[in-house]
Amino acid sequence: MKFVTAIGTLLVSASVVSAFAPQQNFRASSSLSADLFVDKSADTVRDSVSDYYGKTLQSSSDLKTNACCTAHVANPTVNAAIKNIHPEVIKKYYGCGFCTPDLLDGMTVLDLGCGAGRDVYIASQLVGPNGRVIGVDMTAEQLETAREYQSYHAEKFGYDNVEFHQGLIEELDKIESLKDGSVDIIISNCVINLCPDKEAVLKSCHRLLREGGELYFSDVYSNHRVPQSLRDDEVLWGECLSGALYWNDFHNLGKACGFKDPRLVEDAPITVNNKDVQDLIEREGHGDLEFFSATYRLMKLDCLEPFCEDYGQAVIYKGTIPRAESGWALDDHHYMETGKVFPVCGNTYNMLKETRFAEHFEFIGDFSKHYGIFDGCGTSIPYKSAGTNSDSGASSGGGCC
Repeated sequence: MKFVTAIGTLLVSASVVSAFAPQQNFRASSSLSADLFVDKSADTVRDSVSDYYGKTLQSSSDLKTNACCTAHVANPTVNAAIKNIHPEVIKKYYGCGFCTPDLLDGMTVLDLGCGAGRDVYIASQLVGPNGRVIGVDMTAEQLETAREYQSYHAEKFGYDNVEFHQGLIEELDKIESLKDGSVDIIISNCVINLCPDKEAVLKSCHRLLREGGELYFSDVYSNHRVPQSLRDDEVLWGECLSGALYWNDFHNLGKACGFKDPRLVEDAPITVNNKDVQDLIEREGHGDLEFFSATYRLMKLDCLEPFCEDYGQAVIYKGTIPRAESGWALDDHHYMETGKVFPVCGNTYNMLKETRFAEHFEFIGDFSKHYGIFDGCGTSIPYKSAGTNSDSGASSGGGCC
């Protein structure tokens, strides 16, 4: 099966936006539907997930699949930060990636679905004493662990710059201390897929971020839409599989919520590695369903365009971002070597020039002349780890420019 998207379906129109309005019943349709992003019986889903992470799981070893396990290798700075975190917090970590973008010093960071606080305490060290980290989670048992060791980490780090709130990540407006445009970076680690109303989450993220800020998060995605029969399974919800978004639905949802150009940072295949779970998927007739853990960065920039347009621009990386002296990657297909002229589309130009990365680049060109779509701007499945086994039939890669 080929993944081909008509240009028209990617344009954010009034009809597309209205398709994201919450509805109750699932309808199989070739057009985008709210039911792809808002699961019915949301309270049931939340209760099930909360019980799974608060009572069923006592440590990461209790997981039935590797969907909520991190396969990527952390950089030395993050590894050093992890060594400073209490073992009880580490034991209750259920993420699928490392949500640690560069240049966090002094930033305000919000962690959605912070759990026992591992990523909060990593970010606490990276933002430093002049930064601030806010953790939000709905599970009381997880937050109890995070708060229990807050004083331990404050003594270990030499400062206390974290706070924790119990609440739903789709109802961030109920947390009074979170003001519009008050956050620099939002991170989340394998949590948004567990949320029954993903549209509400992304809209809140866009509202809370400052212009030039970003949502930088790891989550679980699928090569096609997860059928309702699997979405109704409580264990698969807890294992981060039932709530996985089809990658192209996620791209379209992100754009409809104001994040005009989602960028893939890295990805890895998820292997179920559990006979009972795999048998359930096969028994339901969905053996061709594949899952991926992927890290994305979604920047809040009003100046971005729906597609990657060519204005004849280029950038030169100065080699000044810490731990990236020889080169630095914005995403999985923009690795820029130090001192080398690197052609970019208009969106990439603005992602670097209008954000915290600007001082680390020289900028060539402007927007005075348009040359058309940037060569290579495609719509095939973007995950390199899909390889040749994916039913998409598309070559790996295929992201914008």
